Amino acid sequence: MTKMLSVQNQIVLITGASSGIGAACAKVFANAGAKLILVARRLKRLQELADEVSKNLAADIYLLQLDVRDRTAVESAISSLPPSWSEIDILINNAGLSRGLDKLHEGDFQDWEEMIDTNIKGLLYLTRYVVPGMVKRDRGHVVNIGSIAGHQIYPGGNVYCGTKAAVRAISEGLKQDLLGTPIRVSSVDPGMVETEFSEVRFHGDSDRANKVYQGLKPLTPDDVADVIFFCVTRPSHVNINEVVLMPVDQASTILVNRRN
Repeated sequence: MTKMLSVQNQIVLITGASSGIGAACAKVFANAGAKLILVARRLKRLQELADEVSKNLAADIYLLQLDVRDRTAVESAISSLPPSWSEIDILINNAGLSRGLDKLHEGDFQDWEEMIDTNIKGLLYLTRYVVPGMVKRDRGHVVNIGSIAGHQIYPGGNVYCGTKAAVRAISEGLKQDLLGTPIRVSSVDPGMVETEFSEVRFHGDSDRANKVYQGLKPLTPDDVADVIFFCVTRPSHVNINEVVLMPVDQASTILVNRRN
């Protein structure tokens, strides 16, 4: 039987940790004894999550209020981590969002900037500032949260799909660049997951957001966190390059089974 790698006392940095998949990852890794650096823009939400996790576990948690789109802030945050928190073992690039479903030629520039700056540039900034330390220490794992939107385009998904295709290419490129080191790179690409994702996409329109998951059983953030945990706990010679996971009620970005 395959022996899992332990994440006990490993330092895990999770972006977009204040809700959804990021928050679910925090719980799974805290449960396994990891030390967590939780990163998000909403400090209050991070604090609530940390309190919730600490209530059930004696978790070691460091909170970082940070907008991943701000390169200078990312550089400063990573370089000024206290010594006991600076040796990051696992980086989970989870911060990401989708905005709107406009046709490209009717697209909103602000929506585009936000998706590109968060989904691509934010991921690049964190990776650029964290991975050199991993290379120096000769250990580490980068997990990028992609999407099936990076594999299949859907109507109105133009720029969002483009950002997730970029995540897929960047993950593959990083894996090639790190060949010869023991550092692992995984891309976890879910289909429909019930989080704040749709509410953010539709700028807070809850009714429209709820319709996305109507009549079907989507993935939960815990389902995705489970898969991420699986990737990082494989034996050290195993690299899970890419995982595409969808609910049973989904067969592609546009084929879903609604029961009502």
